[in-house]
Amino acid sequence: MKLKSRDGLEQSGGRLLSVRFLVAIALVLAGIAWIVAYYWRVRPDGSPAIVGDLDRWNYVIGFGLFFLGLVVSAHPSTPLGRGRGVVVGMLFCFVAGLLWICAFYVLAADHLGSVPVMNDLAQSNLAVGIAFMGVGFAFATRWE
Repeated sequence: MKLKSRDGLEQSGGRLLSVRFLVAIALVLAGIAWIVAYYWRVRPDGSPAIVGDLDRWNYVIGFGLFFLGLVVSAHPSTPLGRGRGVVVGMLFCFVAGLLWICAFYVLAADHLGSVPVMNDLAQSNLAVGIAFMGVGFAFATRWE
């Protein structure tokens, strides 16, 4: 009887980087870049107008790309989709969602106006926290 290997790299042919993982990284970075660029460059003066006219939809695009990248990374061909990476990804998403919601509730009364991004989202911060937890469930479905 042969014991099952516990090495996650062995299960995928030993490759650390796959095309799916590179796409996931690109999506996560694109989402972060979209939110940062909108908040600090476009939002203050509204230019370029094609992006400025989207207003709060820019956050939907940015967080959508970010969360899509995390969901794409929850596949066995990526380091986060196999072995301990699944647990790390799942716990990160659940804890990040919980912290996002708790931070919103703690800061909502007096200090939310001084927190970048959260000040624009207002009640939509709850949707961001719940979306983090939803992505955590995507990782949970990969846990063996």
